[in-house]
Amino acid sequence: MENLKYVKYEKLSLRNHPEYNEKWVQNKIAQDPSILGLGDVILKDRERIQPRAGRLDLLLQDSDSNQRYEVEIQLGKTDESHIIRTIEYWDIERKRYPQYDHTAVIVAEDITSRFLNVISIFNGFIPLIAVQMNAIKWGSQISLVCTTVLDQMSLGLVDEEEEQEVVDRSYWEKRGTKATVAMSDQLLECIHSFDTGFEAKYNKFYIGLAKDGHANNFAIFKPKKKFLRLEVRLKKSDHVEEKINDIGLDLIDYTKWGRYRIRLMKNDINAHKDFIKELLEQSYKETMG
Repeated sequence: MENLKYVKYEKLSLRNHPEYNEKWVQNKIAQDPSILGLGDVILKDRERIQPRAGRLDLLLQDSDSNQRYEVEIQLGKTDESHIIRTIEYWDIERKRYPQYDHTAVIVAEDITSRFLNVISIFNGFIPLIAVQMNAIKWGSQISLVCTTVLDQMSLGLVDEEEEQEVVDRSYWEKRGTKATVAMSDQLLECIHSFDTGFEAKYNKFYIGLAKDGHANNFAIFKPKKKFLRLEVRLKKSDHVEEKINDIGLDLIDYTKWGRYRIRLMKNDINAHKDFIKELLEQSYKETMG
């Protein structure tokens, strides 16, 4: 067993530090944007000039999608002007480049409970992420540790959050086939391996899940003519994507609503049942908290 040595670190305040200032922080994030915990993102621009509104600290883009992040850095505590500026830059960018999906990101040393409450009011209407950043020192070394304290909440989806027109199994057997609808039964059996209380709920736009009469769509199924599309709600993860690809499943994409969409062919469920069960259970646990 590896013998690890305990080291006590010192937390630094960067707000009034003569050397490790906001420009230093910006440089470090620009060099390695992954430290923010936003996934596989790359630097698109920094100190980006905004018409009549100053400069955006950092513009990041997901390497595999059209997702962009408008990032504003604040040393010390969050304040009103910082929140307004972050939202303003996000709004300018989304209007200038509507072909991209945009998310505002506030990075600060201290995100107070008061401003966390204010920010959470916007979240769901404005896609916004709050990241608390701490500088820690041990010996002659310094590092930045970033923690997401408010994650982006999905905007209400019509086919998930609002009341749906209920259909029956035959509706989906016509839209798809009996064989692809039967695949949804197999997936429900996988779910029953960790929670037997769920049942299929046939909606007009998807086959969802319900427990004790209440919808809980951590996974939804969309039978097609030649395949079934499985959508599982999970945090974006390179590890998950690598496993999906390595095992040979057809990963379609990751949606801005926080779902992996996977195309399943007839034999995929039997061939990869253990992994699919693991994926569904992970989604279930994340949703249940």
